[in-house]
Amino acid sequence: MINLDGAHVCVTGGARGIGRATAAALAAEGAIVTIGDIDLDAAVATAESLGIRARHLDVTDETSFRDFLASSADDGDIDMFVNNAGIQLMGRFVDNNLEALHRELNINLGAVVTGTHLVLPRMIARGRGHIVNVSSMAGKVSTPGMATYCASKFGVVALSRAIRAELVGTGVNLTTVMPAATHTDLTSGVTLRLQPTLEPGDVAVAIVASATHGRPEVTVPRWLAPMGLVEQGLPEKLLLGAKRLVGGKEPGAFDSEQRKAYLDRTQTP
Repeated sequence: MINLDGAHVCVTGGARGIGRATAAALAAEGAIVTIGDIDLDAAVATAESLGIRARHLDVTDETSFRDFLASSADDGDIDMFVNNAGIQLMGRFVDNNLEALHRELNINLGAVVTGTHLVLPRMIARGRGHIVNVSSMAGKVSTPGMATYCASKFGVVALSRAIRAELVGTGVNLTTVMPAATHTDLTSGVTLRLQPTLEPGDVAVAIVASATHGRPEVTVPRWLAPMGLVEQGLPEKLLLGAKRLVGGKEPGAFDSEQRKAYLDRTQTP
């Protein structure tokens, strides 16, 4: 477990949304926080408002990731690392741009592979450390209209579970956090209908708490934990009916005008 007071903590995708809320909550616990984001101006503005540090980070580029980690702890040890950066496309799989789909996978899953691989060796060497991989309830329950997002988040869940089995006895913990739909730019213009929804601060509380309890998987809210079993246990036709009730008949319905600013920003490398 990690004592956050004075701990070096890194958060990817920290300029906005869940990343920003997490950085604020960690700083309130006395952690020395560095956020990384591809939008450096936004990251610097967030850092100045929270009294933390900001660095440029392109999570799809290994060199950028290495530079970010080296500068975050002044070439020292990172006590806690939060893989938070992510984007979300909406709409039917066949209607989405193929390059954009691969970019979504690279950011949501590929960056988790890179970040986790880069921070683990030093954590294992000193016998302590905590990693949080932010997935989603979409990593337990598949949703029409966001196929590659679900694939990436299922991948984060499976990757994290496999790595945890390898970390037994090392003193390093890895927690997968799976929030329900959260009110951030990522869900702007999205039709959420009957889905449970959260604020970024709700997810931040769960991420910060994981540093002390170290549980392997955390759903936010906690009562959604059985949904993965429901997904696996019910007949697919029955599930499809339930998902249409919650999400509507049109897969991945969203307001294109409300979502335009988010897509313009996230689809620019």
